[in-house]
Amino acid sequence: MAVDLSEFEHPAWTAAAGTGVGYLLILALLTVALFVVPWLIFTTL
Repeated sequence: MAVDLSEFEHPAWTAAAGTGVGYLLILALLTVALFVVPWLIFTTL
């Protein structure tokens, strides 16, 4: 039973993927800003 990939051409799939990627980028940025930057500051002082 083959999967019909044309089902995934709807714009809703693109919007969902973009939302997920954007959310992960924001989480990565906040993690760096809240944990990595203070750690670097305190280890260099």
